[in-house]
Amino acid sequence: MSSTLIQVIAGGLLLGAVYALFSSGLTLVWGMMNIINFAHGDFVMLGMYVAFVVWTVFGAGPWVGAPAAVLVLATLGIVVYFGLIREIMKGPMLAQILGTFGLALLLRYSVFWWFGANFLSLPGNLVGGTFDIMGLRIQASRLLAGVVALLVTYGLHLLLTRTSLGSKMLAVAEDSTAAQLMGIRPDTMQAVAWAIAAGATGLAGALIATFFYIVPTVGETLGIVAFVTVSLGGFGSIPGALIAGLLIGVIESLSAYLLGPIYKDMVVYALFLGFLWFRPQGLLGRT
Repeated sequence: MSSTLIQVIAGGLLLGAVYALFSSGLTLVWGMMNIINFAHGDFVMLGMYVAFVVWTVFGAGPWVGAPAAVLVLATLGIVVYFGLIREIMKGPMLAQILGTFGLALLLRYSVFWWFGANFLSLPGNLVGGTFDIMGLRIQASRLLAGVVALLVTYGLHLLLTRTSLGSKMLAVAEDSTAAQLMGIRPDTMQAVAWAIAAGATGLAGALIATFFYIVPTVGETLGIVAFVTVSLGGFGSIPGALIAGLLIGVIESLSAYLLGPIYKDMVVYALFLGFLWFRPQGLLGRT
């Protein structure tokens, strides 16, 4: 295997880890509440703009921008839950779909109004230059994003499976009425789930902004990636989202290298549809 091909695969894994991070928030909300957030990609977009504002105002990089994006988006997640989600959950599925889709449009066009439609970007040397790791040349920004995303995604899995908070959240997901009889407040746990999910998207947005274009419509592209990742990994499974995110990142990078950038999405979605034909529940989804 050539060194160039290995470098392409390494880059795909780092990008795939970021995909897994912001997709884990989507799968967490679905697993907790059986609701699909169509504004999820726009949450990532907001995280990118928070990082841009932090750099513009304070001249600070992701070391400040990432925590700020987590805080802002986690707060937004709580506001969205109590202001919108808690109410539309009482209605039919169509109300949930249209409600979160309307939220996506509100966020997107609010950013259009405030920042305009121009493409923005952070300085290429904001994180550092390029590392030479055993002959592989990897941008510092991509390495930071991939490693942090991988660690945080694994941390979310541990939070759900190894902590008291995670046990309470899973109890609410299993049976909210029974959980309430045990002294667990479903409202609180669901709000926490939205805060964690939105915070994860904010972190992913701030990380990916160091090497990705920033524009109000970027949420559409990233939202589709999140849905494909969650569907491939299995709705409700964070490990599944991690595996699927890494796979999609590698397939995208290899397709762009071997066939050309314009074909990478076609290859990813074709393989995705083919896989779901044989296993519609995803890699780690329940039957």
